[in-house]
Amino acid sequence: MTPSRQDKTRRKPGRGDGRNAPSVKAAQDQNPRRRDEQREPGERKSRQPEPQWVAMKQGERPAERIPHILESASADGFHLIDSGHGLKLEQYGDYRIVRPEAQALWPPLLDEKTWANADAVFTGDTDEEGMGRWMFPKAALGETWPLRILDVDFLGRFTAFRHVGVFPEQIAHWQWMRDVLEAAGKRGGAKPKVLNLFGYTGVASLVAAAAGAEVTHVDASKKAIGWARENQALSGLSDKPIRWICDDAMKFIEREARRGNHYDIILTDPPKFGRGPNGEIWQLFEHLPKMLDLCRAILKPDALGLVLTAYSIRASFYSIHELMMETMRGFGGVVESGELVIRESGVSGNEPGRALSTSLYARWLPQ
Repeated sequence: MTPSRQDKTRRKPGRGDGRNAPSVKAAQDQNPRRRDEQREPGERKSRQPEPQWVAMKQGERPAERIPHILESASADGFHLIDSGHGLKLEQYGDYRIVRPEAQALWPPLLDEKTWANADAVFTGDTDEEGMGRWMFPKAALGETWPLRILDVDFLGRFTAFRHVGVFPEQIAHWQWMRDVLEAAGKRGGAKPKVLNLFGYTGVASLVAAAAGAEVTHVDASKKAIGWARENQALSGLSDKPIRWICDDAMKFIEREARRGNHYDIILTDPPKFGRGPNGEIWQLFEHLPKMLDLCRAILKPDALGLVLTAYSIRASFYSIHELMMETMRGFGGVVESGELVIRESGVSGNEPGRALSTSLYARWLPQ
């Protein structure tokens, strides 16, 4: 495959270069987080929701740092080798992988031979959440393979929605969280409590637990929870205090608010569209303001952070920045917002690798 164009060829599973590729249904089950975002056949787009008026919070807005770019470079088993012409070439452990990337508008820096040496290539729908399939040009590969990031072991997995079980641009948030938790541990006292909403395969939860936190991990998919538990066992962290909860995120934090439970750090990485385990509907633009209000309600007064990441939405980072600023009015601290980017590291020379934007984020910090 050359990096000059997308390969839209669809072949039957189990034949040719696509041998050993999972079926569509199996791949959907393997990637429940992104699977839940897909609209049912014939389902209409939801109408513009009626506005839910909420009284403006009292007090001053937090300080702000904008635009604030968080950059992830090479980390353990991952790095971005090259990108261009709507594709990216990545290293995940022992495997080189080619996937679509609409943000890569520039030409590749490495030659066609380097790109053709990939172990796995995702083909199919070029939409971010579109379904497709994997081809394995050199040899048939197993469904899973071991990965390691920030001293946490977990399983990569080829899924029908191009994802492999980890979003490495989040490393910037995880490094911050690990440093904060380790510093809190040195001060003594009770273990910090971390809530990971839309927790997916649990890598962030494992990083937090390894750093000394008591973790609550919430995801709407039993498949995701099962994958996360596999990762916990693989990483040797089975003795760490992690609650794995399969539930609708909004329902869970509503209950936590009623119960008076509070957390030191809340991570939330919501999809654009999703379904809860009992068919609950999640629409980012409709439900995000209420979700953040509930997160604020269950933050401790001396909390350590609230992190929001937003993927695949047509919005400026200013949108979620201003929402976070209003959410945290009267809470003090600072809100920093911008983009998460990954820096290429596969090209030698004096020039730094190019930065590939992956998502928007806003996070509140106590100072």
